[in-house]
Amino acid sequence: MQGFKPALHAGDVDPGLGPVRYAFPNATFPLGAVHELIYDGMENAAATVGFTAGILTALMQKGAVCVWVSSTRNIFPPALAAYGIVPEKVIFIQLQKEKDLLWTIEEALRCEGLAAVVGETRELGFTASRRLQLAVEQSRVTGFILRQDPKKLNTTASVCRWKISSLPSIVEEDLPGIGFPCWDVQLLKVRNGHPGNWQLTWANGKFSPVYQKTALIRAQHKKTG
Repeated sequence: MQGFKPALHAGDVDPGLGPVRYAFPNATFPLGAVHELIYDGMENAAATVGFTAGILTALMQKGAVCVWVSSTRNIFPPALAAYGIVPEKVIFIQLQKEKDLLWTIEEALRCEGLAAVVGETRELGFTASRRLQLAVEQSRVTGFILRQDPKKLNTTASVCRWKISSLPSIVEEDLPGIGFPCWDVQLLKVRNGHPGNWQLTWANGKFSPVYQKTALIRAQHKKTG
């Protein structure tokens, strides 16, 4: 109704995941696909949301819009600005029934005018995941399904399955605050790719390996000291 334009298609966007990109077919992040992210506990929930927001930053360029579907809105929208996301460009939908959640996520994924859809649900069966994957194959919208404490890791039709955990943040010398967010990123499954494990941080509006950022901070401190 608001005249959203079709989102950018595969090949047009690079989320800047550094060495992680070599795990994907043709070293290209799978757009127009469903990504499943699993985590446990509130600490890793925040880490998973932060990691997802970092990817959304690249997808939501030039005013693109995202839909975020959940049963309880734990996210604080203004905090998305730390990842370069304009909170007003995220449409939050809150539903209570699991059936309504999955239906809304699927319908949102069919909307070609969206850059991405984020859905929070604990369980995801193969049939439901197949419907979501078929939806994105037609619309080319990228989907992120966040699953907290799933009862079992069943087989799904998602292209990628991630597990995100928090790591101690990197603090720059002589500066106050909690430092840059860091994640232990496990790519448990990727279709036609190579699963792996990386440690990433978010600084200066982009992802980078933890060891690379730590070395840079040490070098800067040594130069100024």
